[in-house]
Amino acid sequence: MQTCCQCEGYNSPIEHTIGMIGGKYKAIILWHLIGGTLRFSELQRLIPQATAKMLTQQLRELESDELVERKVYPVVPPKTEYSLTEKGKSLSPILMDLCHWGKEHL
Repeated sequence: MQTCCQCEGYNSPIEHTIGMIGGKYKAIILWHLIGGTLRFSELQRLIPQATAKMLTQQLRELESDELVERKVYPVVPPKTEYSLTEKGKSLSPILMDLCHWGKEHL
């Protein structure tokens, strides 16, 4: 069994990481944002199984964890865009590895 340092509020760094990306749609949202900035409606189209409420909740949590940046434009109707922060972009290789693993084990 591997041991590592303790993270604040978690027993291990892996718990901390899973806590940040382990929501129902968080990894999927991050995966889509690797390709660039997306509007809320675009994310809804890409993740049709997610309700608007659930998608909003997952995006807020990702924003709170500083993985996603939200930009609101003062227009009518409101325009909101989401993109990865530098911290979020650092997860790209991990998400790509998860994708490759998934393809191999479908």
